[in-house]
Amino acid sequence: MSINDRVYELATKVRQQKAAIETEEATKNAFVMPFIGTVLGYDVFNPSEVIPEFTADVGVKKGEKIDYALVHGGQVQILVEAKKVTEPLRIEHSSQLFRYFSVTNARVAY
Repeated sequence: MSINDRVYELATKVRQQKAAIETEEATKNAFVMPFIGTVLGYDVFNPSEVIPEFTADVGVKKGEKIDYALVHGGQVQILVEAKKVTEPLRIEHSSQLFRYFSVTNARVAY
């Protein structure tokens, strides 16, 4: 199955099930983890590939966590921050991601 087919299947699932999702945690379990595993090909149960609640302390803010860090070749490559599927994304969310990228070794891929 191609990546396009896997994305289409997951998008269909999201459209069908999003009304039943009431929390961010449910969003992660129903949609984000399947995206990481099925679409991107990471083993979501292998902590050397997918690190849940990855620590990304920023300055004096200790205990800052990002939902997932995806590791390839021993290096964090992708950071994933999830929000409840029915919550609109806001500009404030971008500053949160900027902080996380600023304090981790995650790189921007081109």
